Amino acid sequence: MTSYYDHILGLIPVAFAAVAATLYFTGLQSALAIPVAGGVAVVLVGHALFVNGPVDDAPNATASTQYQHAAPVGPVEDGSPAPAAD
Repeated sequence: MTSYYDHILGLIPVAFAAVAATLYFTGLQSALAIPVAGGVAVVLVGHALFVNGPVDDAPNATASTQYQHAAPVGPVEDGSPAPAAD
């Protein structure tokens, strides 16, 4: 089953070639048609990343993980001298 991202991956080279060919055959120089077609491909990638961004369907692993906390570090209470700071 194909997803949105499969369609985007297939559409990027097709859109690039189609836009570049269309602009070239309508009279635009290839030095300008190719960057414009590249811009269309960049817009497709940007849409896939930022507008309809990928989401993780898996549950959040850190929410179910139990962490054990260490005892707080503080001054020594047994009367022994603390080590000298360098």
